[in-house]
Amino acid sequence: MWGQSRTSRTGSFGPENLGQNAMALIGNLSFTLFVLLVLIFTFIAATYEPEDPLFHPSTKMTTFLTSTSNATFKSDDTVVKTGEDFMAPNQTAFNTFINITDVVENPESSNLETATPNECANKMDDPIGCRDPEVFHLMMRKAIEEFKDIHFYRFGKPNRGSSDNTCDMAWRFRPKEGKAAAFYKDYRRFVISRSENCTYSVESIGEYHSGVNARKRKKKEKPGFEKTPAALQQQASQLPVVGETVNDALPVVESEKSFGHEKYLIYTGGGDRCKSMNHYLWSFLCALGEAQYLNRTLVMDLTICLSSIYTSSSQDEEGKDFRFYFDFEHLKETASVLDQGQFWSDWSKWQKKDGLSLHLVEDFRITPMKLADVKDTLIMRKFGSVEPDNYWYRVCEGETESVVQRPWHLIWKSRRLMDIVSSIAARLNWDYDSVHIERGEKARNKELWPNLDADTSPNALLSTLSEKIEDGRNLYIATNEPDASFFDPLKDKYSTHFLDEYKDLWEGDTEWYSETTKLNNGVPVEFDGYMRVSVDTEVFLRGKKQIETFNDLTNDCKDGINTCSTAAS
Repeated sequence: MWGQSRTSRTGSFGPENLGQNAMALIGNLSFTLFVLLVLIFTFIAATYEPEDPLFHPSTKMTTFLTSTSNATFKSDDTVVKTGEDFMAPNQTAFNTFINITDVVENPESSNLETATPNECANKMDDPIGCRDPEVFHLMMRKAIEEFKDIHFYRFGKPNRGSSDNTCDMAWRFRPKEGKAAAFYKDYRRFVISRSENCTYSVESIGEYHSGVNARKRKKKEKPGFEKTPAALQQQASQLPVVGETVNDALPVVESEKSFGHEKYLIYTGGGDRCKSMNHYLWSFLCALGEAQYLNRTLVMDLTICLSSIYTSSSQDEEGKDFRFYFDFEHLKETASVLDQGQFWSDWSKWQKKDGLSLHLVEDFRITPMKLADVKDTLIMRKFGSVEPDNYWYRVCEGETESVVQRPWHLIWKSRRLMDIVSSIAARLNWDYDSVHIERGEKARNKELWPNLDADTSPNALLSTLSEKIEDGRNLYIATNEPDASFFDPLKDKYSTHFLDEYKDLWEGDTEWYSETTKLNNGVPVEFDGYMRVSVDTEVFLRGKKQIETFNDLTNDCKDGINTCSTAAS
């Protein structure tokens, strides 16, 4: 038997069978490799959990968080992008700006028509007629001549200033090289003089937002001068206007009858609190999206727990207000929302009396589609204590993802914070370049970022920036380097500016301070880490030239060694 077996085995490897057996061997090896790969893939799929739950649900979040410019600022633990960041600029509306040739130089004026030289001499001390067409057109022309780096879209009718020879005028504008889909509002004080022959001249123009008597415009009052066609006016009205008076008072239910006729949705509990701002918005917008899908009013908690990654104490901080960080006025005007404090107060008064019913949902896997036919007044989603199944955004996963859309366009950044951004840019005459310089922990970690410390040293910065930014330019530096004097050598070539240079915009006797204190029931509000990085980032993004750390200053990868290709994808 042994001999026969040997003869048989030897025969099978004869020349005539060599190709056939080789093919069989390759086939067996290929099948074994395939099975092994399937097992590995199955194991990874079953055990993989993403580090940040924001990146788990869908490609929508990836698109939302991924900047086309490979921006240096990490989206998961710094400033969150909001709806206005994704608006496509309406170039037709933005190109319809007012040129100096559109403003008549010497319009008809009562002074010119009726006054003689002697009469003019007698009127030298009379108050300036701010709404005199000649004065109005003079002010418009002077503003266009003075502020060469912005485009004007609307001028408001002037009002009397603080004295007989001052006039306050407001205008809507955009920086000429602006990339954000937004308008800005400024109002300034003009000092006007009258000559002996009754002609007027502008002696000076005040600082940003100095013309306080022109800030508010009556609702039915038409603007003084604009040339935007009616069709474009409606489109422009849908864009943020930074600098307008903010009205973010809480909405109030008109009556018991209207409260009982409305349908509501509320989310309670869960593990989303004190997470990053990206996580907060990803979950909040899931709730808002479901409310809109079900045609219900979202009952929302306006209090926010600020994650320790943004606080000076390095501890999570409760008691923050949604309105500190986001534009609640825009939200309440474009969506049906109600503060939960107001809601529960009304519910306790009218629920039993009017027989209002509640439908409780304690499983996130119950989809919004299954709740579409619920007739109860209130649907309450209650979340447990086990993460990550108690994250609100889990409701919008799976089959719900293609049905319920997160309404990003309803969330804009706080206009109070954006007004600080606009104030800083205005002080720089909207004519500055900006650089983001990332140092901190990354600069100290030579293992992951071997060159960053050296590449962002003052000498290296001078060498690199000299090839990108002209000498003498205003240079805004957004950085996490705590010691601003570290960058003193750059002052030899540039006029450098940092966020802390503008503390007067949020400290003490400022509009931001007084309004946020009022929102906070009389308790002063700290200008916290999230506010700082939000303002710092937005000022950086308004620079004419924007130099970024990992794009322009160093060859190190943003997320550490050997991650550049991953970040790019």
